[in-house]
Amino acid sequence: MSTRERTKRELPPVQEHIDKLRKVVEEGNYYGALQMYKSISARYVTAQRFSEALDILFSGACIELEHGLVNCGADLAILFVDTLVKAKSPCNDETLDRIRGMYKLFPRVPVPPHLVDVNDDEDVQNLQESLGEARSRVDNLTSFLRAAIKWSAEFGAPSTGYPELHAMLGDYLYTECPELDMVRISRHFVRAEDPEKFASMLVNFMGRCYPGEDDLAIARATLMYLSMGNMKDANFMMDEIKRQAETKNPELSESNLIQFISYLLETLQRDALPLFNMLRVKYKSSIDRDQLLNELLDEIAERFYGVQRKNPLQGMFGDIFKMMG
Repeated sequence: MSTRERTKRELPPVQEHIDKLRKVVEEGNYYGALQMYKSISARYVTAQRFSEALDILFSGACIELEHGLVNCGADLAILFVDTLVKAKSPCNDETLDRIRGMYKLFPRVPVPPHLVDVNDDEDVQNLQESLGEARSRVDNLTSFLRAAIKWSAEFGAPSTGYPELHAMLGDYLYTECPELDMVRISRHFVRAEDPEKFASMLVNFMGRCYPGEDDLAIARATLMYLSMGNMKDANFMMDEIKRQAETKNPELSESNLIQFISYLLETLQRDALPLFNMLRVKYKSSIDRDQLLNELLDEIAERFYGVQRKNPLQGMFGDIFKMMG
């Protein structure tokens, strides 16, 4: 009898482990429990009893997260996804429900205001600790969901990953990250198939960003949709932003960049490459505010009008992101 066959027979019912490990966590031995979750689940993986290994890891991730142990919970959540890959588990509702369940247990803690008394050492130290904890939470959640996106793309979801997973990651990055990276957030939202939610987030951003950042964020988001050939969601999102902004303060600024985006959306509805090029020339100073806008426009010219990019390295940003999930 092989070692694997012997292991298969010797392993006890998985619920025994789940109950035992729950007690270890509840007694406060969080890190001891983490090592036990890893070692016991590994034995089930070795025996190719993947379903039971997943049961153990899911239970462990949830229990650790419920007790506020984000590092431990994230470790087990990532191991859960690694095991999905080893088991070649398809991207289905049952597994996605488990991923949603773990995601909802990641803490959401309001980031403290940055207005502190710089002469008060305790005040400054508390702020630094709070920001450090926030970054750690975001890094842990990002590692987990990026792994889940990559798994989903490999086992049944669209090649860019299951849309809802992108929405979950984009939302957490926006609400929990101390330093907003709107490019990174937008890269996920344009793959989330939820332009209404994306529009609401951008309207919210208009009320909290520095002057001049709002139109850039909206322009980038629209061009990202268009670079993927997604005219429908690009138009819907712009219409939704205008609708929501009418009732909010500040209103959507009619900057040159927003004018350019409006004209561009009309132009792309017909075969009008000369007009497309004229718009790029006329609004060059506005477009040049962010090099990414030019790169996205080159991708749009190639997708809609067959114009080959002069620099083949352009567009790598999107390709690399797609590979990373």
